[in-house]
Amino acid sequence: MNASTAGTLDLAAVKARQQATWASGDYAAVATLIVPVAERLIDLADLPAGARVLDVATGSGNAALAAARYGYDVTGTDYVDTLLARARERAAVERLSIDFRVGDVEDIEYETASFDGVVSVFGSMFAPDHQQAAAEMLRVTRQGGTIALASWAPDGYIGELFRTVASFIAPPPGLASPMLWGTPEHLEQIFGPGVSWEHSRETYTFRFASAEAFADYFTTYYGPTLKVREALGERGDEFHAALVELAQRWNRLTGDGPVAIPSAYLASVGRRIS
Repeated sequence: MNASTAGTLDLAAVKARQQATWASGDYAAVATLIVPVAERLIDLADLPAGARVLDVATGSGNAALAAARYGYDVTGTDYVDTLLARARERAAVERLSIDFRVGDVEDIEYETASFDGVVSVFGSMFAPDHQQAAAEMLRVTRQGGTIALASWAPDGYIGELFRTVASFIAPPPGLASPMLWGTPEHLEQIFGPGVSWEHSRETYTFRFASAEAFADYFTTYYGPTLKVREALGERGDEFHAALVELAQRWNRLTGDGPVAIPSAYLASVGRRIS
């Protein structure tokens, strides 16, 4: 479907469920795996030192921390308090000054044109209302500023992971897929003609001691898969087995031991031209 969600969909209820999902498990443990993606995106954004940067849906702070290391004036927002607490701990360890606060990408509290750069790593893509999230990110970016996004590709491993999840528990009818953000056409649609984009297809490789270790990790720490296994009750083992099979099928190594799972994502850097 297009960027809009169905008019009958209760987006507030969807967001409340999402918030509970991301607060479950320990997303910070998963985020630790994908630190290189944030570092790569911040480098691609190529902002000058001293730039004011907003990391929306910061989670445990990967992109915010990467930006602060470049000397940017960084703010990170998320709607999960426990993840922000972890982000603050990480910043304190590195002695980085970052303003972390509760916030929603669909209703950013800052004034229009407040930031030189707005970034999100696998965060804004999960907003229920794609158009509203894009409009808010665009609003707070100054003219000539930068919007930088990392979004999982729908035809990649994480795209198939979410289709596997949906085969057990379907998403709410009318809810636009977050994987749409991993396509240039969708970003250009929801952000409109005021942004000039450069896109590159990148790959992050998940590495685990075995396919079973991957499934164990993701059903323990990753909210979306943890919640599905819990909700399935007696069928939870069936879901776990499906994740094992998925990891085995995408593994680029041979044998029954360690797995290396290439996961495609779209790195998008847009300049606000109007």
